[in-house]
Amino acid sequence: MHILVSRFSAFGDVAMTVPVLWTVARCYPQHRFTVLSRESMRPLFLQMPDNVAFRGVDLKAERYKGPWGMVRLYRELRKELHFDAVADLHDVLRTKILRTCARLCGQRVACIDKGKSEKRLLTKAEGKVMKQLPTSFDHYRDVFASLGLPIGQIDFTSIYGEKGRGDFSRVREFLPPRGEEKKWVGIAPFAAHRGKIYPLELMEQVVARLDEAGVQMFLFGAGDKEVSVLRQWAGKYPHAFLPEGLRMERELILMSHLDVMVSMDSANMHLASLVHTPVVSIWGATHPYCGFMGYGQRAENVVQLDDLACRPCSVFGNKPCLHGDYRCLTRITPEMVVKRVLEVCRP
Repeated sequence: MHILVSRFSAFGDVAMTVPVLWTVARCYPQHRFTVLSRESMRPLFLQMPDNVAFRGVDLKAERYKGPWGMVRLYRELRKELHFDAVADLHDVLRTKILRTCARLCGQRVACIDKGKSEKRLLTKAEGKVMKQLPTSFDHYRDVFASLGLPIGQIDFTSIYGEKGRGDFSRVREFLPPRGEEKKWVGIAPFAAHRGKIYPLELMEQVVARLDEAGVQMFLFGAGDKEVSVLRQWAGKYPHAFLPEGLRMERELILMSHLDVMVSMDSANMHLASLVHTPVVSIWGATHPYCGFMGYGQRAENVVQLDDLACRPCSVFGNKPCLHGDYRCLTRITPEMVVKRVLEVCRP
């Protein structure tokens, strides 16, 4: 059987498909899988088992706009790939059209259940039902089970296999020399929404304290405004380095050689997780209970406030703060973050 696996965005959600798809592909080597996603996601799937392929698509192209654009895409894919079934890991309008076309053509179809009703109970203003919900990994696994491909425990360590690290020679020229005594820490201070971003003035204090501790830091961010902030930090703190010019494939290699990554509830948490790097993650408006914790990450490395009745207020961190001050983030002290980072760094 050849299965088309669709998941277009967001970045972290696409990254979370990797451990599940890796395991399914290993468990069922007689089947083939083609991941359909945005072309920018390709580096996530370069190290997959041999029976997994990637098909990128430019969703901004005129030919794929609107419902008829998706019908056109389906026709192209069916002619090109000759797939037998569709695993919809996204369940948005685009993928609904694709799977409807597949169903009308007699192909098997399975779609993700995102557990939206449970998440509403977890994030409602009053009377929250505070419990760990099924993770995205669980939901993805259920889709493949619906197609007759059940798996037990997810069997995944790193996109680089059991060794867990990428080829360092591919990034060495972009980086400062590594001192034997120094720990390497990644700092990824940004996220898609305000409710997930630790205030930059507080994060800079984290950088300053780690700089004093002699920790070698690598700063991660994209976009002009983000890079501008990171350049200021790199110029101000001797042990902070901005590896500019690295594309995602090389960023993943660098992440695989870090001792720890400091990240928000964001894509960088998931990228580091895919290369078996511990993550100290900072959570504000969102909560790990929603099911978006990085693969293999430990609960004790989560930095969050457990005494605020208002959190989590959002699944994605995109709602305005009820109090207007984002106290779920501003009340997290730099000392809390630094303490956890240094504890993870200890041999």
